[in-house]
Amino acid sequence: PDAADSTVTLALQAVPGHPSARPRDVEYAYPLRGAPLRIAQGFGGGFSHRDPEHAHAVDFAVDEGTPVLAARDGTVMQIEAGMSGYARMGVAHDDLARANFVRVLHDDGTMALYAHLQRGGVIVVPGERVRRGQILGFSGNTGASTGPHLHFAVQANRGLRLESLPFRMFGPSGVLRFAQRPPD
Repeated sequence: PDAADSTVTLALQAVPGHPSARPRDVEYAYPLRGAPLRIAQGFGGGFSHRDPEHAHAVDFAVDEGTPVLAARDGTVMQIEAGMSGYARMGVAHDDLARANFVRVLHDDGTMALYAHLQRGGVIVVPGERVRRGQILGFSGNTGASTGPHLHFAVQANRGLRLESLPFRMFGPSGVLRFAQRPPD
């Protein structure tokens, strides 16, 4: 074949965050305004929290349109706000392109992920500095979701892969304790 007929494809993989992040022991704030505490799935949840990227995530069941708050000070590094509806289950859970989300970078290199937000429900922009308690957007039911909820995770870049980290959180009635589900 001549050079005009040949096609070259380049695929690059990027993972947010710096691989030398050193997580500090921080207490995160409850990320929902005016919503009762209802945990749909916790650490190691059997439904979709089995991979390293989401093993220490928490799904808070919440009505659509509930204000989602920054759980810690940081800088907005990534958003998606244009997705509508939800993906059928069986679709890869970690495909965030199907869900609306906000990713906030903290000063220790860790990142908080707030996912399954409403279409058009993100009110921050990349590069914006946010404070604990500031509204980031509004809860929804986008992406691989079985119902309205907020998927919250603290993650770090671990050599070109995201890994979720255990975290402490102060909720509406005090300290929340997230038990790890034992493996099957």
